[in-house]
Amino acid sequence: MLGIIIGVGAVILMLSVGRSFESYILDQIDSFGGNVIDVYPTGLEKFGQVLDTVTIDDYKAVEKLTSVKSIAPVIFLPEVVQFGREEASVLIFGTSPEIFENYGLEIEKGRLLTEQDIKRAKAVAVVSHGSAEDLFGSKNPIGKNVKIGSKHFAVVGVLKGVGSLVLQDLDEPVYVPFTAAKSMMDRSYLDYISMQSAEGSDELARSDITALLRQRHRIVNPDDDPDKDDFIVRSAAQATGVIETVALGITLFISIVAGISLLVGGIGIMNIMLVAVSERTPEIGLRKAVGAKKRDILIQFLIESVVLTLVGGAIGIIGSTIIGILLSNVAEVFLGEFNFNFSVSSLFLAVMMAGGTGIIFGLYPAKHASDLNPMEAMRYE
Repeated sequence: MLGIIIGVGAVILMLSVGRSFESYILDQIDSFGGNVIDVYPTGLEKFGQVLDTVTIDDYKAVEKLTSVKSIAPVIFLPEVVQFGREEASVLIFGTSPEIFENYGLEIEKGRLLTEQDIKRAKAVAVVSHGSAEDLFGSKNPIGKNVKIGSKHFAVVGVLKGVGSLVLQDLDEPVYVPFTAAKSMMDRSYLDYISMQSAEGSDELARSDITALLRQRHRIVNPDDDPDKDDFIVRSAAQATGVIETVALGITLFISIVAGISLLVGGIGIMNIMLVAVSERTPEIGLRKAVGAKKRDILIQFLIESVVLTLVGGAIGIIGSTIIGILLSNVAEVFLGEFNFNFSVSSLFLAVMMAGGTGIIFGLYPAKHASDLNPMEAMRYE
C-alpha cells in the first residue's frame, strides 16, 4: 500500500498547498488595493539605460481621466537613509499622499504626507514600521531628522506594519514629497504612476490610459501589440489572473507527477495480488469445487485489491492533512498569517483515483484467479 499512500497523499497535499498559496497571494493583493493600476516605462530590455518614457506631463494628463482616481506619481531616490550612525538601504519613494490609499497603508504615529508638503516641497518623511525600528530602535522617530543623500528630512509619521506583498517587504520604504524628490533628482520623468480605477471600471481604465499614452507618445499600434508601446499598464486584476493561471498550471503539473506514484503503487498491488493468487491457488480450487462461480472468485480478489488501495488512500489523506497543517504553521513563521485550504475536490479525486487504481490493477489478478481449473488448482503445490 506504500505507493498508494504516497500517491494519494502527494495529490491531496500538492493541490491543497497550491490552493493555499494562491489564496494567500490573492488575499494580499486584495488587502493592498485590489483595483490598483500602475503605469511603468518599458525597461527590462533597456537595463542600464535611462527609462524616461513616462513623464510628469503624462501623469498630469492621466490624472484628468474620469475612469481613474487617487493617482500618485513616483520617483525613486537612489540614496541611503541615515540617522546618526544607523543607516538603511531601502526604497525611497518621492510621491504624493494618494500612494498610501492605493496600497492600504495606515499611520501609526504622527501623520501622512499632505498636499501642503507637496506644494511647498517640504523636507519631511514618512517611514515604514520596519525602517523606523532599524533606524531609531526604541526612540520615538517623530521630529527626528534623517539624512537622505545630502539633504535632511524631518520624520513626521510612522506607518503601521503590514508585512509583505507577494514576498516584497512593505515595512521598509521611506516616503518623501514628490516635489522634494523631483528637485533632488532634477528630472521630468517618473519611475511609475500609481492609481486606482474608478469603481467597477478596471478594464475601461486600462483601455483609457493605454489610448491616451499612445496618443501622447505618437505610437501607432492598431494591432494592440504591447511590444510596440514604450510603457506598461498593469492592474491588480491582471496580476490576479496571471497568478491564478500560473498556480493552476504548477499545481496540475505537480499533481500529475504525484499521480505517477499511484501508477507505481497500482503496479505493486497487481504484483502482490498475483502472488496472493499463486499462494492461494488450492483455496481457489476448493471454493470452485464446492460451487463458487468464476464471478465469485473475480469479485473476491477484486474487493481485496480495492480495499488495499482505499485503506492506503485513507492513510494518505490523513497523513497529507497532518503534513499540510504542519507546513502552514511553518509558513506562518515566515509569511505571516497563512491558512491551509484543504481541497475537498482533491479528496474526492484522490479517493476515486485510489478506488480506480484498485479496480484497474486488481482486475487482471482477479480474472487470472477466476479462470483457474478447480482440479488443477487443488493439486497445486
